[in-house]
Amino acid sequence: MSDAATGPRPAPGMREWLVPHRDFPAPQIAISVDAARAAEGDFLLHYVVTGETDRIRIPEPVIYASRHENLWQHTCFEAFVAVGDDGRYFEFNLAPSTGWDAYHFRRYRDRDMHLSFPTPHFDVERANGRLEVTTVLDVTETLELADMDWRLGLTAVIEAVDGSKSFWALEHPAGPPDFHNADCFVARLPAPDRA
Repeated sequence: MSDAATGPRPAPGMREWLVPHRDFPAPQIAISVDAARAAEGDFLLHYVVTGETDRIRIPEPVIYASRHENLWQHTCFEAFVAVGDDGRYFEFNLAPSTGWDAYHFRRYRDRDMHLSFPTPHFDVERANGRLEVTTVLDVTETLELADMDWRLGLTAVIEAVDGSKSFWALEHPAGPPDFHNADCFVARLPAPDRA
């Protein structure tokens, strides 16, 4: 687990860039995501939005790192984690308000349950055309995630101040936005070396 005194560590692992879905106009922004797994069990995500961030509607702050449903209806960052080849995956919703939620799916859109999960650590900064959301998720208690290699779908829903939404992912399959589609899970994050 991360050191609470120093806050979240930036994710030093892979860096990916999200692309907007072609059917939904997007503000002039760029979104990068750093993702890493630490040997002690942390899953680190660092989303950075640059450009016309003043055109993005940020949800109102909530009680720090409190659990909320339907975060994806407003500006929200998401990580989908698939393990194994049987269709199981996890979804983490992380809002700049510090609201969050986590789900387990047995297969495509077949939600098993709200995932019992420790409260993540958040750091949110917004200034000078830049929005950064850093989270540290402790996955040590989720045995299905702990020592498996992951396929990741890194995504974002961006709500503009006019109420319109754009949908961002590593890749978009044909058709309307569908972050649950396994074709979106294109990044690979191996199990951490615990040696």
